[in-house]
Amino acid sequence: MSRGLREPDGRASEGAATTSNDKTNRPQGTVPSADDLRRILLEKELEEMNRRDKARVAEEKKRAEFISKFMTEHVTEDERALIRRLVMNAVKDGKMEAMVYSFPARLCTDGGRAINNGDREWPETLQGKARELYDRYENAVKPQGYRLKAMVINFPDDVPGDVGLFLSWAPEHF
Repeated sequence: MSRGLREPDGRASEGAATTSNDKTNRPQGTVPSADDLRRILLEKELEEMNRRDKARVAEEKKRAEFISKFMTEHVTEDERALIRRLVMNAVKDGKMEAMVYSFPARLCTDGGRAINNGDREWPETLQGKARELYDRYENAVKPQGYRLKAMVINFPDDVPGDVGLFLSWAPEHF
């Protein structure tokens, strides 16, 4: 008596029925070939590559839109309201400083080098919304006792990635 693989109802699994989830045309219960397994793995790898490509394209599109708006549009009232919320949340958390804005270092005229090196002339490298925020700081916020500093906050591939603008309300000699 043969003791082959059996279906849940007890029938022998030999026959022409195929499985619906392995994408092969072999009878149910038979061992897939090595070629079948390699093909299945290759299909999964291709699906994953396609998913990553779509995500990369979407991220690049989002980044391009950000850069375009950063360089051509003005700081919106919503952005100013967000900065106020960030500051108030930092105060609630007992902090004396908050990162109020960030942007890619490559949007500075020197790619963020002056900021990274602590050059006193770093504000001159700002462009777009960052420059607008800095000018607003100089004219309306600094006179109220605030300080602003810029720092490179990450280094992908060992080059300046993003710049953070940090607003501080700590006493001068804190």
